Amino acid sequence: MNAQSLILLVDIIDAGNLSKAARTLKMSRANISYHLTQLEQSLGQQLLRRTTRRVEPTELGLKLYQHGRIIRDELLAARESVDSLGRGLHGSVRLSLPTGFGHLIMSDWMIEFKRAYPDIALDVVFENRIDDLLREEIDIAVRVMSEPPQHMVAHELCEVRHVICASAQYALLHGVPERLEDLPNIPLITSTVHGRALRLAAYQGQTRREIMLNPTLASENFQFLREAILAGLGVGLVPDYLVASAVADRHIVLALDDWRLSVFGTRMFLLRMPGRYQTLAARTLIDFVIQRTRTWAAA
Repeated sequence: MNAQSLILLVDIIDAGNLSKAARTLKMSRANISYHLTQLEQSLGQQLLRRTTRRVEPTELGLKLYQHGRIIRDELLAARESVDSLGRGLHGSVRLSLPTGFGHLIMSDWMIEFKRAYPDIALDVVFENRIDDLLREEIDIAVRVMSEPPQHMVAHELCEVRHVICASAQYALLHGVPERLEDLPNIPLITSTVHGRALRLAAYQGQTRREIMLNPTLASENFQFLREAILAGLGVGLVPDYLVASAVADRHIVLALDDWRLSVFGTRMFLLRMPGRYQTLAARTLIDFVIQRTRTWAAA
């Protein structure tokens, strides 16, 4: 058994199956399978239980995986140290941001980060899915949800508050909802996730209410939602940061403001996959996002 065999075992387990590991490592699946078989034969024990879709480590496989991760990460850190000698901070990071907060708030942060670290290559994706970290090899993702997925490492960034709102003109002509029960029966403008029913959870003290909604205008483009609300096309159910400036200018008014509302969750998390080595570039970006979010939330 050698260090390279252990690192290969780590890559296979992290990938979840031999085909994915082969694509990641740019090797053939047969070659991956051959080296794994050689390792198992040299030890005289099975390290992975194979199915048609996944591999699961045996007890010994899991122990060797933990040792292999340490070895792999130390080698990657050593290589990174050598590469960075005489150079500024460099590397590449693939980052996934939610469509609303990402476009409207975090875009400026990414420009600021890029100016500070011009040699770090950023690949920024605007997406609301949760499973894209594994599928699309995302290094870091920011998501709004109730609870983070158990299989990911999560750092809570801030709370996100949703509001019921309408343009001042709409409120003057049609009024604004006075009860939660009014929401399913009015033209509602909000964001949705394809394939999911839209359920509003509302909290007031110890009271919790749940309302099923049927939006008449829905989009994942939050700037479009803001313009639709200002145009008087209906009542908005959107994050407060989307309409904060228009509320301050009295172009938009709030309703049912004594309720705390949740549609997709009230907490924002920074997520990453466990076991995946974090380069210095990725760690620097994580620290930057955490600090900028704290500053934004405290403002």
